[in-house]
Amino acid sequence: MSAAAAAFTALALLIGALAACGTGGTGARDEGPANSDTVTEASPSGSTAPSVPRVDAVALVKRDPKVSKAVKQDLKPCVENEYPVDVSYGSSTSGSSSDVVVNVMTCGDAVGVGSYVYRAEGKQYKNVFRAEDPPVYAEIDRGDLVVTKQVYDKGDPVTLPSGEEIVTYRWRDARFVEVERRHNDYSGAVNGDSPAPEED
Repeated sequence: MSAAAAAFTALALLIGALAACGTGGTGARDEGPANSDTVTEASPSGSTAPSVPRVDAVALVKRDPKVSKAVKQDLKPCVENEYPVDVSYGSSTSGSSSDVVVNVMTCGDAVGVGSYVYRAEGKQYKNVFRAEDPPVYAEIDRGDLVVTKQVYDKGDPVTLPSGEEIVTYRWRDARFVEVERRHNDYSGAVNGDSPAPEED
């Protein structure tokens, strides 16, 4: 075999090997994303994150003496057995089990009428936060409790608030303490309320 032919054969083998390595395209990504349904995950120290037991949020709210009678009376199914509640789980109080955040809303326009945080204490859940000044919505963000309250000026329709207050709380000394408050004004032009142009 000539030197040129040997070089060509070696080049062909190299290209074939590279093509074989590329089959399937993305290497480790071919396995797909990690399972997002995992309830606990290992920390770098080898310990596990708080467990996430599912709770009956409607029953939790209805038997809670800290929840107002008005919220309890209005907490009814919108369709068959579907209640207007959003439930999320996360760690905001450093408990042994995940905290439960329950937002109770209206059926028609999904306006938040009550937000509650329940902390696991043994086999029971204790109400450690309550906000019942609608419209309100609470969620856990990176370990903090963030409560958003829409602000309406006189004449604003329910679907078009003028702005929002965002209050961040942090768990300190066995209670939530406000650590930040922000206010955002929504654009009237975006809402379709921009003034008419002046005539000359």
